[in-house]
Amino acid sequence: MSAFSTLPLVIEPADLAARLAAPELILVDLTSAARYAAGHIPGAHFVDPKRTQLGQPPAPGLLPALAQLEALFGELGHNPEALYVVYDDEGGGWAGRFIWLLDVIGHGRYHYLNGGLQAWLAEARELSQVTPASAGGPVALALHDEPSATREYLQSRLGAADLAIWDARAPSEYRGEKVLAAKAGHIPGAINFEWTAGMDPARALRIREDMPAILESLGISKDKEIITHCQTHHRSGFTYLIAKALGYPRVKGYAGSWGEWGNHPDTPVEL
Repeated sequence: MSAFSTLPLVIEPADLAARLAAPELILVDLTSAARYAAGHIPGAHFVDPKRTQLGQPPAPGLLPALAQLEALFGELGHNPEALYVVYDDEGGGWAGRFIWLLDVIGHGRYHYLNGGLQAWLAEARELSQVTPASAGGPVALALHDEPSATREYLQSRLGAADLAIWDARAPSEYRGEKVLAAKAGHIPGAINFEWTAGMDPARALRIREDMPAILESLGISKDKEIITHCQTHHRSGFTYLIAKALGYPRVKGYAGSWGEWGNHPDTPVEL
């Protein structure tokens, strides 16, 4: 049995600190190269967030090529018994996207460190400058469709009574005032709740404790399929994470996000 098996998806620094020596643990740091070098949680492997995205316009947020994912997870020592704990230093966007990646490769053994590095630092916990060695070469992975919504799928679901589209972008993007694609505005019917509004600055960027009530009030409820997006499925990595952590049964990330939708000739938009 894993040392983490009794813990919820979202764990606290004390939970992780007590289990850093667990043999099944793969600890993933998604901060930046400079921040990682300056000091990271002991044993953490650095993953450049750019490696979690395809990185090509107009939809840089799409999945990387399978070979790139197989190389990345091989370096981390991925195996069926691995238990991932992921964190970043921005409140959960990149960490949430990595959790989405784990869902895409069909690996459900993971936790998010609530507040990430900010929460760890706020408790003055130990940091390290030791870089773990790369574990090895590529590992074979199978990709699963369930965690993802394609543009075609989302378009086919527009207007469905059991669908909630969670737009994690800034209100200025949602309203079409800030334009980052050929088209301005938002996907018809989408509900805007900016990702950073789900973080509690007074608690080192932990997830807000009143998120269940907020989402219910917005109509982002557990009886609906939740499809979340932003511009590149980075910010919506955090909103995907929230929905998963709260036990929403049907959650998908739209990796194409507004980069794809707002630049496609056949997609409807609202202002």
